[in-house]
Amino acid sequence: MTTASCVPVTRDELEGDEALKALRGAGRRRLVLDTIDRFRAADGFSHSRALAFQITLALLPALIAIVGLAAALDQDEFTRVLQATIEDLAPGAVGDILTDALRQGSSAAGQESGETALVGGGIAAVIAGTTAMAEIERGANRLYGTERDRPFARKYLVALALALTAGTLTLLAFVLLLGGSAIREGVGFGETLDDIWKVGRWPLGLAAVVAAVALLFEYSPRRRQPEPSWLAFGAALAALLWLAFMGLLAVYLGATDSFGATYGELAGTIGVLLWAFLTSVALFGGLAFAAQLEAVRAGISDTRRAEPPE
Repeated sequence: MTTASCVPVTRDELEGDEALKALRGAGRRRLVLDTIDRFRAADGFSHSRALAFQITLALLPALIAIVGLAAALDQDEFTRVLQATIEDLAPGAVGDILTDALRQGSSAAGQESGETALVGGGIAAVIAGTTAMAEIERGANRLYGTERDRPFARKYLVALALALTAGTLTLLAFVLLLGGSAIREGVGFGETLDDIWKVGRWPLGLAAVVAAVALLFEYSPRRRQPEPSWLAFGAALAALLWLAFMGLLAVYLGATDSFGATYGELAGTIGVLLWAFLTSVALFGGLAFAAQLEAVRAGISDTRRAEPPE
């Protein structure tokens, strides 16, 4: 149950210019503080932890399925590039669990011509990804003060569609932004293409992040959402938070070896969970901002439900 105040559905079409007017009227500092309070009232960190667990469950079988697909298509070069990307994304002990998953996928692909890894990993990834998107709906509804999710069948059909679209875009952005150098080295671009890739992967990755977040903001909550231009403010905040978190994580992992020394054999698992948790916090933080901005527009200043009289 959420204690965040309910954001009423606005009957008129809210667009970007009205969002900018509401933002200026509310005051940026006040709006940021109220957004944080709404996030806490909806138990945002608990939803972020639950989503991080589901993302981790989806990531590893997806990796195995990708290796299986490469083997089925007889693309050994693709597997080599994937290996280099993993090592660049999570060096040392942090990458152990991903490397094990890659090895498992390669072994299964070699024994069954890629079919076992592709089908088994793909099914597991789709199921885990669907439950992750269902968790996003649950968290989004609580941030908007909505107590009930969609009916079971509709909830998971929407979650499946989001897993196949927004989930794929998020994974693509992750690889482009954090594993871009490994892809460049593995493929072996020429000098001209190498220069283009160094610059081009950043807008490509950012575009994938924005597209994924926009889909989640529009279709996750059980309510009629404003126009995309209105939601762009919260989506932009989520994307910026995600990029900042990923940048800090990449700098930390690249600048120190203490992470692996601290967690030992669990470093790989902790590393993946940390990435997934930061991603979840960024997403729900942006949703909380969008919800609070709409609440301000509707004239609701309180971020928490009023306590019933004793």
